[in-house]
Amino acid sequence: MTLIADSKTLVDTLIENVSNVIVGKSETVELVLVALLSNGHVLIEDVPGVGKTMLVRSIATSTGCDYRRMQFTPDLLPSDVTGASIFNQRTGEFNFRPGPIMAQIVLADEINRATPKTQSALLEAMGEQQVTVEGVTRQLPNPFMVLATQNPIEYEGTFPLPEAQLDRFFMRISLGYPDTDQEVAIMDRREHGDPIDSLKPVCTPGDITNLQRQTDEVFIDALVKQYIVELSNATRLHPEAALGVSPRASINLMKGGKAYAMLHERDYVVPDDIKAIAVPTLAHRVLLTPSARMRGVTQETVIKDVLNQVSVPGASVRKT
Repeated sequence: MTLIADSKTLVDTLIENVSNVIVGKSETVELVLVALLSNGHVLIEDVPGVGKTMLVRSIATSTGCDYRRMQFTPDLLPSDVTGASIFNQRTGEFNFRPGPIMAQIVLADEINRATPKTQSALLEAMGEQQVTVEGVTRQLPNPFMVLATQNPIEYEGTFPLPEAQLDRFFMRISLGYPDTDQEVAIMDRREHGDPIDSLKPVCTPGDITNLQRQTDEVFIDALVKQYIVELSNATRLHPEAALGVSPRASINLMKGGKAYAMLHERDYVVPDDIKAIAVPTLAHRVLLTPSARMRGVTQETVIKDVLNQVSVPGASVRKT
Protein backbone atom coordinates (compact mmCIF):
# COMPACT_ATOMS: atom_id res chain seq x y z
CA MET A 1 0.00 0.00 0.00
CA THR A 2 3.01 2.33 0.27
CA LEU A 3 3.16 2.82 -3.49
CA ILE A 4 -0.57 3.56 -3.58
CA ALA A 5 -0.20 6.08 -0.74
CA ASP A 6 2.72 7.77 -2.51
CA SER A 7 0.67 7.90 -5.70
CA LYS A 8 -2.23 9.46 -3.84
CA THR A 9 0.10 12.12 -2.45
CA LEU A 10 1.38 12.95 -5.92
CA VAL A 11 -2.12 13.13 -7.38
CA ASP A 12 -3.27 15.37 -4.52
CA THR A 13 -0.30 17.65 -5.22
CA LEU A 14 -1.28 17.79 -8.90
CA ILE A 15 -4.89 18.64 -8.07
CA GLU A 16 -3.81 21.31 -5.60
CA ASN A 17 -1.43 22.83 -8.15
CA VAL A 18 -4.07 22.93 -10.89
CA SER A 19 -6.53 24.42 -8.38
CA ASN A 20 -4.31 27.48 -8.18
CA VAL A 21 -5.67 28.29 -11.64
CA ILE A 22 -8.96 26.35 -11.85
CA VAL A 23 -10.91 27.36 -8.75
CA GLY A 24 -13.43 25.02 -7.08
CA LYS A 25 -13.32 22.24 -9.68
CA SER A 26 -11.18 19.63 -7.92
CA GLU A 27 -13.61 16.80 -8.79
CA THR A 28 -13.40 17.68 -12.49
CA VAL A 29 -9.61 17.84 -12.30
CA GLU A 30 -9.64 14.42 -10.64
CA LEU A 31 -11.65 13.00 -13.55
CA VAL A 32 -9.09 14.35 -16.03
CA LEU A 33 -6.33 12.66 -14.02
CA VAL A 34 -8.33 9.41 -14.01
CA ALA A 35 -8.35 9.57 -17.81
CA LEU A 36 -4.64 10.48 -17.94
CA LEU A 37 -3.64 7.54 -15.73
CA SER A 38 -5.80 5.27 -17.89
CA ASN A 39 -4.10 6.42 -21.14
CA GLY A 40 -7.38 8.02 -22.20
CA HIS A 41 -8.52 11.22 -23.87
CA VAL A 42 -11.04 13.79 -22.69
CA LEU A 43 -13.70 15.87 -24.44
CA ILE A 44 -14.46 19.06 -22.49
CA GLU A 45 -17.87 20.32 -23.54
CA ASP A 46 -18.99 23.61 -22.05
CA VAL A 47 -19.92 27.21 -22.80
CA PRO A 48 -17.19 29.77 -23.58
CA GLY A 49 -15.25 31.44 -20.78
CA VAL A 50 -15.47 28.82 -18.02
CA GLY A 51 -11.82 27.74 -18.22
CA LYS A 52 -11.68 24.78 -20.63
CA THR A 53 -8.43 25.84 -22.30
CA MET A 54 -6.94 26.98 -19.01
CA LEU A 55 -7.65 23.55 -17.48
CA VAL A 56 -5.68 21.84 -20.26
CA ARG A 57 -2.76 24.27 -19.94
CA SER A 58 -2.71 23.79 -16.16
CA ILE A 59 -2.61 19.99 -16.49
CA ALA A 60 0.21 20.18 -19.04
CA THR A 61 2.26 22.62 -16.97
CA SER A 62 1.73 20.76 -13.69
CA THR A 63 2.85 17.44 -15.18
CA GLY A 64 5.83 18.91 -17.01
CA CYS A 65 4.59 17.42 -20.28
CA ASP A 66 5.30 18.78 -23.75
CA TYR A 67 2.19 20.76 -24.74
CA ARG A 68 0.82 21.79 -28.13
CA ARG A 69 -2.40 23.54 -29.08
CA MET A 70 -4.33 23.13 -32.31
CA GLN A 71 -7.01 25.70 -33.14
CA PHE A 72 -9.53 23.75 -35.18
CA THR A 73 -11.03 25.78 -38.05
CA PRO A 74 -12.82 24.81 -41.28
CA ASP A 75 -9.64 25.36 -43.33
CA LEU A 76 -7.45 23.15 -41.12
CA LEU A 77 -5.96 20.24 -43.07
CA PRO A 78 -5.06 16.72 -41.83
CA SER A 79 -1.38 17.47 -42.53
CA ASP A 80 -1.66 20.46 -40.18
CA VAL A 81 -2.45 17.92 -37.45
CA THR A 82 -0.14 15.00 -38.21
CA GLY A 83 2.72 16.76 -39.99
CA ALA A 84 4.08 16.51 -43.52
CA SER A 85 7.28 16.06 -45.50
CA ILE A 86 8.87 19.31 -46.64
CA PHE A 87 11.40 19.48 -49.47
CA ASN A 88 14.79 20.72 -48.29
CA GLN A 89 16.44 22.57 -51.17
CA ARG A 90 19.83 22.46 -49.47
CA THR A 91 19.97 18.67 -49.19
CA GLY A 92 17.62 17.82 -52.04
CA GLU A 93 15.63 15.53 -49.74
CA PHE A 94 12.23 15.54 -48.11
CA ASN A 95 12.32 16.06 -44.33
CA PHE A 96 9.39 15.16 -42.11
CA ARG A 97 8.11 18.09 -40.08
CA PRO A 98 6.06 16.76 -37.12
CA GLY A 99 2.63 18.18 -36.50
CA PRO A 100 1.30 19.28 -33.10
CA ILE A 101 -0.17 15.80 -32.53
CA MET A 102 3.38 14.64 -31.72
CA ALA A 103 3.27 16.32 -28.29
CA GLN A 104 2.45 14.64 -24.96
CA ILE A 105 -0.52 16.84 -24.03
CA VAL A 106 -2.46 18.03 -27.08
CA LEU A 107 -5.29 20.57 -26.99
CA ALA A 108 -7.75 20.29 -29.88
CA ASP A 109 -9.55 23.58 -29.35
CA GLU A 110 -13.09 23.86 -30.78
CA ILE A 111 -12.69 20.44 -32.39
CA ASN A 112 -16.13 20.49 -34.00
CA ARG A 113 -15.23 23.50 -36.15
CA ALA A 114 -12.92 21.41 -38.35
CA THR A 115 -14.20 19.31 -41.24
CA PRO A 116 -14.78 15.56 -40.75
CA LYS A 117 -11.69 14.86 -42.90
CA THR A 118 -9.49 16.78 -40.47
CA GLN A 119 -11.25 15.35 -37.41
CA SER A 120 -10.48 11.87 -38.72
CA ALA A 121 -6.75 12.67 -38.59
CA LEU A 122 -7.03 12.17 -34.84
CA LEU A 123 -8.56 8.69 -34.99
CA GLU A 124 -5.37 6.66 -35.35
CA ALA A 125 -3.50 8.83 -32.86
CA MET A 126 -6.18 8.51 -30.19
CA GLY A 127 -6.86 4.82 -30.80
CA GLU A 128 -3.36 3.44 -31.32
CA GLN A 129 -0.96 6.16 -30.11
CA GLN A 130 0.63 6.42 -33.52
CA VAL A 131 0.19 8.30 -36.80
CA THR A 132 0.76 7.13 -40.34
CA VAL A 133 1.90 9.85 -42.73
CA GLU A 134 2.82 9.11 -46.35
CA GLY A 135 2.99 5.39 -45.60
CA VAL A 136 5.31 5.74 -42.61
CA THR A 137 4.01 4.94 -39.12
CA ARG A 138 5.42 7.02 -36.28
CA GLN A 139 4.89 6.30 -32.60
CA LEU A 140 3.62 9.10 -30.38
CA PRO A 141 5.29 10.00 -27.08
CA ASN A 142 4.33 8.61 -23.71
CA PRO A 143 2.38 9.86 -21.89
CA PHE A 144 0.06 10.98 -24.66
CA MET A 145 -3.31 12.62 -24.18
CA VAL A 146 -5.71 14.58 -26.37
CA LEU A 147 -8.00 17.03 -24.63
CA ALA A 148 -10.58 18.51 -26.98
CA THR A 149 -13.00 21.35 -26.34
CA GLN A 150 -16.30 22.23 -27.93
CA ASN A 151 -19.22 24.57 -27.31
CA PRO A 152 -22.51 22.65 -26.91
CA ILE A 153 -24.65 25.73 -27.58
CA GLU A 154 -23.38 27.15 -30.86
CA TYR A 155 -23.94 24.93 -33.91
CA GLU A 156 -23.50 27.34 -36.83
CA GLY A 157 -20.36 26.52 -38.80
CA THR A 158 -19.68 23.31 -36.86
CA PHE A 159 -19.36 19.66 -37.82
CA PRO A 160 -20.74 17.34 -35.12
CA LEU A 161 -18.33 14.62 -34.06
CA PRO A 162 -19.25 11.20 -35.52
CA GLU A 163 -19.81 8.23 -33.26
CA ALA A 164 -16.41 6.75 -34.15
CA GLN A 165 -14.69 9.93 -32.97
CA LEU A 166 -16.77 10.25 -29.79
CA ASP A 167 -16.00 6.65 -28.90
CA ARG A 168 -12.26 7.46 -28.91
CA PHE A 169 -12.77 9.84 -26.00
CA PHE A 170 -12.39 8.17 -22.63
CA MET A 171 -14.60 10.78 -20.94
CA ARG A 172 -16.75 13.78 -21.66
CA ILE A 173 -16.77 16.35 -18.88
CA SER A 174 -17.86 19.91 -18.25
CA LEU A 175 -16.71 22.57 -15.82
CA GLY A 176 -19.94 24.50 -15.29
CA TYR A 177 -20.28 27.99 -13.91
CA PRO A 178 -18.55 28.77 -10.59
CA ASP A 179 -20.63 29.75 -7.58
CA THR A 180 -20.50 33.29 -6.19
CA ASP A 181 -17.54 32.77 -3.85
CA GLN A 182 -15.58 30.89 -6.49
CA GLU A 183 -16.15 33.61 -9.07
CA VAL A 184 -14.99 36.28 -6.63
CA ALA A 185 -11.87 34.18 -5.94
CA ILE A 186 -11.23 33.92 -9.68
CA MET A 187 -11.49 37.69 -10.03
CA ASP A 188 -9.08 38.20 -7.11
CA ARG A 189 -6.49 35.90 -8.68
CA ARG A 190 -6.78 37.57 -12.08
CA GLU A 191 -6.80 41.17 -10.83
CA HIS A 192 -3.05 41.69 -11.21
CA GLY A 193 -2.07 38.93 -13.61
CA ASP A 194 -2.79 35.41 -14.78
CA PRO A 195 -1.96 32.62 -12.28
CA ILE A 196 -1.07 30.27 -15.14
CA ASP A 197 2.01 32.40 -15.79
CA SER A 198 3.47 31.52 -12.39
CA LEU A 199 2.39 27.86 -12.35
CA LYS A 200 5.28 25.39 -11.98
CA PRO A 201 5.55 21.64 -12.66
CA VAL A 202 5.12 19.41 -9.61
CA CYS A 203 6.11 16.16 -11.34
CA THR A 204 7.67 14.85 -14.54
CA PRO A 205 6.28 12.89 -17.50
CA GLY A 206 8.18 9.91 -16.07
CA ASP A 207 6.16 10.21 -12.86
CA ILE A 208 2.98 10.03 -14.93
CA THR A 209 4.10 6.89 -16.78
CA ASN A 210 4.97 5.32 -13.40
CA LEU A 211 1.48 6.14 -12.15
CA GLN A 212 0.03 4.58 -15.30
CA ARG A 213 1.96 1.36 -14.65
CA GLN A 214 0.75 1.29 -11.04
CA THR A 215 -2.80 1.81 -12.26
CA ASP A 216 -2.50 -1.29 -14.46
CA GLU A 217 -1.58 -3.35 -11.37
CA VAL A 218 -4.73 -2.43 -9.42
CA PHE A 219 -6.85 -5.55 -8.88
CA ILE A 220 -10.36 -5.85 -10.27
CA ASP A 221 -12.54 -8.81 -9.32
CA ALA A 222 -14.37 -10.89 -11.92
CA LEU A 223 -17.68 -9.85 -10.35
CA VAL A 224 -16.88 -6.18 -10.91
CA LYS A 225 -15.99 -6.93 -14.55
CA GLN A 226 -19.34 -8.68 -14.87
CA TYR A 227 -21.02 -5.62 -13.38
CA ILE A 228 -19.35 -3.42 -16.02
CA VAL A 229 -20.57 -5.69 -18.83
CA GLU A 230 -24.10 -5.68 -17.44
CA LEU A 231 -24.06 -1.87 -17.38
CA SER A 232 -22.92 -1.80 -21.00
CA ASN A 233 -25.55 -4.34 -22.05
CA ALA A 234 -28.24 -2.33 -20.28
CA THR A 235 -27.42 0.73 -22.41
CA ARG A 236 -27.80 -1.38 -25.56
CA LEU A 237 -31.24 -2.57 -24.46
CA HIS A 238 -32.48 0.74 -23.05
CA PRO A 239 -35.70 1.91 -24.79
CA GLU A 240 -34.42 5.50 -25.09
CA ALA A 241 -31.14 4.47 -26.76
CA ALA A 242 -30.89 3.90 -30.50
CA LEU A 243 -27.28 2.81 -29.98
CA GLY A 244 -25.68 1.64 -26.75
CA VAL A 245 -22.05 1.78 -25.70
CA SER A 246 -19.29 -0.25 -27.37
CA PRO A 247 -16.93 -2.85 -25.86
CA ARG A 248 -14.33 -0.07 -25.83
CA ALA A 249 -16.54 1.67 -23.28
CA SER A 250 -16.44 -1.42 -21.05
CA ILE A 251 -12.64 -1.49 -21.27
CA ASN A 252 -12.45 2.21 -20.43
CA LEU A 253 -14.78 1.78 -17.49
CA MET A 254 -12.54 -0.99 -16.16
CA LYS A 255 -9.37 1.07 -16.60
CA GLY A 256 -11.01 4.16 -15.14
CA GLY A 257 -12.21 2.17 -12.15
CA LYS A 258 -8.63 1.10 -11.49
CA ALA A 259 -7.38 4.69 -11.67
CA TYR A 260 -10.21 5.97 -9.47
CA ALA A 261 -9.47 3.27 -6.89
CA MET A 262 -5.78 4.17 -6.81
CA LEU A 263 -6.62 7.85 -6.41
CA HIS A 264 -8.54 6.82 -3.30
CA GLU A 265 -5.69 4.75 -1.84
CA ARG A 266 -6.97 1.29 -2.73
CA ASP A 267 -5.24 -1.43 -4.73
CA TYR A 268 -8.56 -3.03 -5.69
CA VAL A 269 -11.71 -1.82 -7.46
CA VAL A 270 -15.15 -1.74 -5.85
CA PRO A 271 -18.48 -1.15 -7.65
CA ASP A 272 -18.68 2.38 -6.25
CA ASP A 273 -15.54 3.25 -8.25
CA ILE A 274 -17.35 2.20 -11.42
CA LYS A 275 -20.48 4.12 -10.49
CA ALA A 276 -18.45 7.27 -9.75
CA ILE A 277 -17.10 7.49 -13.29
CA ALA A 278 -19.93 5.82 -15.23
CA VAL A 279 -21.70 8.99 -16.40
CA PRO A 280 -18.67 10.85 -17.82
CA THR A 281 -17.30 7.61 -19.30
CA LEU A 282 -20.47 6.25 -20.91
CA ALA A 283 -22.96 9.06 -21.57
CA HIS A 284 -21.35 10.55 -24.69
CA ARG A 285 -21.32 7.11 -26.36
CA VAL A 286 -25.10 6.66 -26.18
CA LEU A 287 -27.11 7.64 -29.27
CA LEU A 288 -30.63 8.64 -28.28
CA THR A 289 -33.75 7.77 -30.25
CA PRO A 290 -35.48 10.70 -32.03
CA SER A 291 -38.48 10.43 -29.70
CA ALA A 292 -36.21 10.57 -26.64
CA ARG A 293 -34.54 13.74 -27.93
CA MET A 294 -37.92 15.34 -28.59
CA ARG A 295 -38.97 14.60 -25.02
CA GLY A 296 -35.82 16.15 -23.61
CA VAL A 297 -34.21 12.92 -22.46
CA THR A 298 -30.45 13.29 -22.07
CA GLN A 299 -27.64 10.78 -22.40
CA GLU A 300 -26.80 11.33 -18.74
CA THR A 301 -30.38 10.43 -17.82
CA VAL A 302 -30.05 7.10 -19.62
CA ILE A 303 -26.82 6.21 -17.79
CA LYS A 304 -28.28 7.16 -14.41
CA ASP A 305 -31.32 5.02 -15.19
CA VAL A 306 -29.04 2.11 -16.08
CA LEU A 307 -27.11 2.53 -12.82
CA ASN A 308 -30.38 2.30 -10.92
CA GLN A 309 -31.54 -0.78 -12.85
CA VAL A 310 -28.42 -2.97 -12.69
CA SER A 311 -27.84 -4.64 -9.34
CA VAL A 312 -24.48 -4.07 -7.64
CA PRO A 313 -22.52 -7.25 -6.95
CA GLY A 314 -20.85 -8.05 -3.66
CA ALA A 315 -17.34 -8.08 -5.14
CA SER A 316 -14.69 -9.97 -3.21
CA VAL A 317 -11.44 -8.30 -2.24
CA ARG A 318 -8.08 -9.79 -3.10
CA LYS A 319 -6.42 -11.48 -0.15
CA THR A 320 -2.99 -10.17 0.82
